Amino acid sequence: MVEKTMSYTSVLREYLVLTKPGIVTLVLITTLGGLYIGSKGDLDPILVFWTLLGTGLAAAGSAVVNMVLDRDIDSLMERTSERPLPRGAVNPKNALLFGLCLIVLSFVILSWFVNLISALLAMLASFSYVVLYTLLLKRRTPVATEIGGISGALPPVIGYVAGAGELDLKALVLFLIMFMWQPPHFWVLALKYRNDYARAGIPTLPVVRGVLTTKVKTLLYTVSLLPLSVIPYAIGMTGKLYLITAIVLSLIYTGYTLAFIFSKRDYSMKLFFFSIIYLAVLFSMMVLDLVKA
Repeated sequence: MVEKTMSYTSVLREYLVLTKPGIVTLVLITTLGGLYIGSKGDLDPILVFWTLLGTGLAAAGSAVVNMVLDRDIDSLMERTSERPLPRGAVNPKNALLFGLCLIVLSFVILSWFVNLISALLAMLASFSYVVLYTLLLKRRTPVATEIGGISGALPPVIGYVAGAGELDLKALVLFLIMFMWQPPHFWVLALKYRNDYARAGIPTLPVVRGVLTTKVKTLLYTVSLLPLSVIPYAIGMTGKLYLITAIVLSLIYTGYTLAFIFSKRDYSMKLFFFSIIYLAVLFSMMVLDLVKA
């Protein structure tokens, strides 16, 4: 096998790529934000360690299994053809075992060192990403993007439950903000790579419904973030500094999206990157305003 002819360092590097470190990093950032809010700013370093480790392992394991299941279509897309599995650098069976072990280890760590609710939520995130999104929906319907948002919306909830010890309205608000943020963030990227997705037979929204419909749905989701982002202030999670920031950010995001709709360009990476800035600043201000509360 190819793996046997590679150095240990090269093999480790390939397996690390399978875990999608960039996505795992974003998962950990939102998890930490939720943990800080759930613990009301009183972070226990040991709890932080186990929560981030367990959640990170679940995200990494899910990413690996996703790559195993998608290796055939990844080989057809220019953007993903150089991943380890399409290149034959990693044995699919070994990769699948690796991914499943990470997910199981995540459940053990979270249930033992954090709490059972956090562990179950992490498993729900893995299930929604691997089974609902990758196995059942991704190759069949553009709705996969919205349903797949469940997995990405759960990390801050996992963190919140780790800190608060329970699910409540605040956890639901964090989930809804993340859930509504993800589709417009992804659709801009899907517009850029729509030819890639079409070549691989993946029915993303731009492939199935076209550019204009995708732009309009992007606007609808973006606009919905304004009232959602105000809820943390309305229920006493944050103060006025967060409220002002959330309103300004949401208005700017909506403005960028409107400009994108009326633009003749099929995609806008400026909008894509602003969506990342939007989420990062929103969660940062939520945490900062909690400090002052």
